[in-house]
Amino acid sequence: MSTDPFGRLPHAFHQPGVGSFADFLGMHAPDMMPGRRTLGPGTVDAPHGTTIVAVTFDGGVVMAGDRRATMGNIIAQRDIEKVFQADEHSCVGIAGTAGLAIELVRLFQVELEHYEKLQGATLSLEGKANRLSMMIRGNLPMAMQGLAVVPLFAGYDLLVADPTKAGRIFSFDVTGGRYEEHSFHAVGSGSMFARGALKKFFREDFVQLDAVRACVEALYDAADDDSATGGPDVTRRIYPVVVSCTAEGFQRIGDDVLGDIVTRVIDVRMTRPGGPAAPLS
Repeated sequence: MSTDPFGRLPHAFHQPGVGSFADFLGMHAPDMMPGRRTLGPGTVDAPHGTTIVAVTFDGGVVMAGDRRATMGNIIAQRDIEKVFQADEHSCVGIAGTAGLAIELVRLFQVELEHYEKLQGATLSLEGKANRLSMMIRGNLPMAMQGLAVVPLFAGYDLLVADPTKAGRIFSFDVTGGRYEEHSFHAVGSGSMFARGALKKFFREDFVQLDAVRACVEALYDAADDDSATGGPDVTRRIYPVVVSCTAEGFQRIGDDVLGDIVTRVIDVRMTRPGGPAAPLS
C-alpha cells in the first residue's frame, strides 16, 4: 500500500474502518496477508517449531514451549521463542512452519489491538479464539503445500463468574477448526508424549507453580521421545518459554524461577529417567 507523491496515506486510511484489521488488510492490501502468497513448484525446506503445552490451574492458565526449531534432520535454531503474548489476558503458542506462524501471531496481535482501539472494548476470549480460527483458515492454501501453522491459544476469561475456572485453552486444526480443551493440551510433533505426561501429572487443585512444573515435566518427556523437541539446555541456560495468564494479566516466568524448577526436574531424572511416578489414589 503506497502513499502519494506528497507522502499522504491512501484515502482508505481516512475512512471509518471495520473492527477487524485482517479484513481491512484483505480489502486494501491482500498481497500482505500470509495466506495470499503463492509458491512455485517443488517444496520449501523451512524451519519448523514444535511442542507447545498448556495447563489450567486454580486462577488461570500456564503455557510453555520448547526452544528448538528444526529443518529436516538439522537443528535450525536452539533458542527460538514460540510462546507470545496475544493481549493483556491471553497468549498464543506456535507449532508448524516457524516463519509463517510468527507472522500470523504478529497479525493476530495487531488484530486484537485494532479491535480494542476502534470498539473501545476488548474481544471476549471466545471472540479472540474465533478470530484466530479465521486467520488460520486463510492460511489453508499454504498448508496444502506443506507450510502448515497450528497454534495453541489460551487465556484468562474475564466473563467467567468463577475465577478459579477462568483459565481456558483452545486448539485448532489446519482448516481453522476451533476446539476448546479442558485442563491441559499440547500441540506439535512431541504433543503425543507431552499429553501423556500431563495426563499423569495433572490435578484439579494445581496452583501456578504446580502448573509450571507440570509443563516443564511434559516438555522433558516430549524431548525424551521426539527429536524435534528440545529439552532444557542447562549448559547454555536455555530454558522453555513459560507464561501465565491470570486476573492480573499476562506474565512471563523468569529464568531465575525456571532455573530452579529445571534443576529439580533434572535431579529427579538422574535417579528416575522416566520422571516421577503419579500417585495411585
